[in-house]
Amino acid sequence: MELTPLAERFILHWGEMGSRWGVNRTVAQIHALLFLLGRPVPADEIAETLSVARSNVSNSLKELQSWRLARIVHVMGDRRDHFETSTDVWELFKLIVEGRRQREIEPTLLVLRESLSSPDMARESKESAQRMRETLEFLEILTAWSDEMLRMRPETLMRTLGIGAKISQAVRRKPAKPKLGSDEGDPAA
Repeated sequence: MELTPLAERFILHWGEMGSRWGVNRTVAQIHALLFLLGRPVPADEIAETLSVARSNVSNSLKELQSWRLARIVHVMGDRRDHFETSTDVWELFKLIVEGRRQREIEPTLLVLRESLSSPDMARESKESAQRMRETLEFLEILTAWSDEMLRMRPETLMRTLGIGAKISQAVRRKPAKPKLGSDEGDPAA
């Protein structure tokens, strides 16, 4: 299969971004290819299109499947396994957030909760204990917020994000009110 220059650019960029997010470059490129094509693709075609070793494609597809970002599908008249991904950006975002939460946030929450309830916590400095409590509180609020966002329909989430952006912009644009007793903002001062 021949990629257009724009498709190639997108796939290469997605691979670079994957590296920055801690994902293998080839894994990210394969995901981008499946996303752009929007159809089931056999592994050998993926390998040929991206000029990647077939074994690397197999390992990368296994990783994408573990993230639930790729799935095996069968095509009538073809005995090979084909692979596809969702073309719904919100579904992909949701899967990525859920995967990151399971792999990164949940273990951190567990360690923080265990640490804070441990008898050994009495030997920690007040400052260290406070930082751990604040980190736990932050992560619990963040996960509660993300749970709410992920429950929303995409249309509702888009409106919510748009409203949040407008509120943030409005808050940043408001001039600070002068404090009582200060000369700030007083033209006579």
